[in-house]
This record gives sequence, structure tokens and C-alpha cells, in this order.
Amino acid sequence: MAEGSLGAPTRHALDWNNPDFFDEAQLDAEMRRVFDICHGCRRCFNLCDSFPRLFDLIDAGESGELESVDSKDFKPVVDACTLCDMCFMTKCPYVPPHEFNLDFPHLMLRYRAVEKKKGEIPFAVTQLTETDRNGHIAGAVAPLANWASDSHNGLTRSVLQATAGVHKDAELPKFHGKTFTARAKTDKPARDMSAPAAARKIAVYATCFVNYNNPSIGEAALGVLAKNGVETEVVYPGCCGMPQLENGDLARVAEGAKRTAAAFKPWIEKGYEVAALTPSCALMLKFEWPLILPNDPDVKLLSESVWDISELIVDIAKTEGLAPGLEPVDGGVTLHFACHSRAQNMGNKAAEMLRLIPQADVAVIERCSGHGGSWGIREENFPVALKIGKPVARTAVEQSKAYVASECPLAGKHVVQGMKTLAGDAVKVEASTHPIEIFAKAYGVGPKAKD
Repeated sequence: MAEGSLGAPTRHALDWNNPDFFDEAQLDAEMRRVFDICHGCRRCFNLCDSFPRLFDLIDAGESGELESVDSKDFKPVVDACTLCDMCFMTKCPYVPPHEFNLDFPHLMLRYRAVEKKKGEIPFAVTQLTETDRNGHIAGAVAPLANWASDSHNGLTRSVLQATAGVHKDAELPKFHGKTFTARAKTDKPARDMSAPAAARKIAVYATCFVNYNNPSIGEAALGVLAKNGVETEVVYPGCCGMPQLENGDLARVAEGAKRTAAAFKPWIEKGYEVAALTPSCALMLKFEWPLILPNDPDVKLLSESVWDISELIVDIAKTEGLAPGLEPVDGGVTLHFACHSRAQNMGNKAAEMLRLIPQADVAVIERCSGHGGSWGIREENFPVALKIGKPVARTAVEQSKAYVASECPLAGKHVVQGMKTLAGDAVKVEASTHPIEIFAKAYGVGPKAKD
């Protein structure tokens, strides 16, 4: 047995097909066991709002111990968890292989799965997570959708807050009339067949965010890969299911995982590797899906074939060597190290990639942005998200670089909004960017202006 973090954290498969997983008495017993250990440790007090809520709840009790806390008061602790995995990956000394066997994020997930089974997830919350449907509808009327969702549009955003629970001040992603998958069919960049990595083949997982909300990330990735001679195919069977995972809908996630893994299988069998364009999706494909479907061979095959896009570029640089042509990018980069990039346990590949650019000036912020996917835009959570992300925003303002980048586009957007909240017009960065877009700029390749 290894003590605490002296051994690499290991995770157990989610036993969600076992009726005991949804047994409320057994769940409550496990919550109390874990919360009591957390109360005695308190190492995670500054990671997110879940732990301060838990510790305040216990401290306010009659005995100052968990025994005097009613189980019905646990819900705010669960609601504050964004499933970032940072407590499990970086802080908790009691994760497996320790005998205490703590996995706080997956315990919060289990609680939400019970809520989902009981029909207690609000309808408006579930509709926010229908990313493919919402992307199709909003993309068809992109100018109107973007006008209505603009945070400066007081009329429509107040209505959206009242009806959908989306905070009126939260910056929302824009939609595009032409998806990334459509652009990849008509505007595929020419490959440099003389590049060292010309033998590699990559099936690019478009992801829902890149497909509908930020196609320029995908275009930048295709441009960089083509510059390096890599053969690419864009594949998008559907959303990775992270939004549904946040709401405890494990059956829905499993269904999507099977469908997507089956769609990628023929490409993998033809010698293609897989690259995901956002870290949450890479995390799902690499780690969460195999824990939800541990006996599915297609899911296992896909999980073993997936690269995060920054991780892939770094591997090309180390294995075959990059194509020449990188030029300095002026002004420097503040790089937020996204939680779901950290949770992949691969190191800071975005920073490694950007430092391959000549004269690179990269300052890394290794702390949670506070956003947490769809969690951070909800009316009850947005002020908390800004509070949690304030140290990141403050540091980014102080660094005053030309670019603010994050592999998580929603986190990057949230950081910039936090910067503007703190410093107003002194912030010269208009929007965040994905590190692959900066790398594409250094190569002189990437997206063109489109709808």
C-alpha cells in the first residue's frame, strides 16, 4: 500500500449499473464518511467553493463536527462542485491507493446521478446542456442569436435569466452559421508533404464548442497539422457528454460514448490517431468514458488513441521534428493552465508547445478560472465563479501580455471577463485565444474570416 500521494492517483470504475449506486442510504453513509475525512484534513479549502461551504457548515453546527449536520444541508456543497478533478489530482492525500479511498468529484457525481434519477435536475439546466441541438438552432440564425445573447443586451439577457437561469452578465460564446465540420470539407489546407511528420494521420474530434462556437480553433489546428504534413480527417459523431456528466446523466453519457467510439474505430483501424480540440473532451475520451464503460472494447481502443491537440503538437516536435517556419509572436502570452488539461496528467503541454515558438514569452497561471462549463453561467453560480477566478484575473492583469490563452475556451473567456471586471478599460485584450491559434499565427496559417 502506498501512502497518500506517494503513489500515482488511480481511479475506480463507476459502478453506476449497480442498484446500490443509487441507494440513498448508502450514498448518505459514503457522503458522511468522506466529508468527515475532509473536515479533518481541510487541505482543499482554497480550490473551489465546495470545501468552504462544507467546512462552514460543520463549524456552524452545534458540536463543530459532522455529526450535528443534517444531510439535507449537503446539497449546496454538491452544487458548488464543477467536477474539475483538481482535488483528486493535485491536493487530496487520501485518493487510491490510500486505504481511505477518496474520490470527491465522483462522489459529487453520484449524488447528482441520484438527483437525475429522481427527476430533480431543473428542466432549464438540462436544456443548457443540449449543445448539439442548441448549436444547430442558434447557428441557423447566428446573427440574431448572437445579438440576443450579448451581455450588453439588457432586454434579452434579462429575459434569458428569468426563463433559463443564465446570469445576465455572464459572457456567452457566439454561434456561427458555418460549422467547423462544414468548413473542413470546403477549405481544407494543403499538406506540406516535405515536412518530417508527413507519415502521420490524425482524425480530429471537432467537439461541440469548436464546431458551433469557435471554428477558428479547429481551422488553426488543421493549418498547423497541414504545415507539418499530417493527413487529417475531421470526425464529429456528437458531443462528448461532459455537459450531461455535470448533471449526473450517466446513461446519456454512456450512449454517446458508444456511438462516438464506434464512429472512430474504422479510422483508428486505418492507422489514424485521434486529436481532441478542447481539454474537457480529451479528458472524457481518455479517462471518464473508460470509467463509465470499462468493458467496452471500442471505448478502450479510442481512449488509448487520443491526444489533446497541444499534446499532439509537442509529440510531433519530439518524435519527427516540426516543420520550419515558426516566427516570433510579439507581446507575450498569459497562459491559463486549464483544470481539465491538468487532470489529464500529461504536464502543461500548451506551455511546452508555445515555448517552441522563437523568443516565446509565456507566463503560466496554474489555478482554476472558476468557470466550470455550463455551471459558471448560471444565475446562482456566476458571482461565485467570478470570486473563484479573481486571483487568476488579477495575475493576468498584472502580467499585461498581448494574449490571454487557455486550452479551455470557456475558461479563457471567463478570465478575460474577470480581468475587465477588475481593471475595466485598462485591459487591452479583447478576447481570449486557444494556444493552437497562437501557434498557427506563428506559422502564418489558420483561420480566415467567415460567418
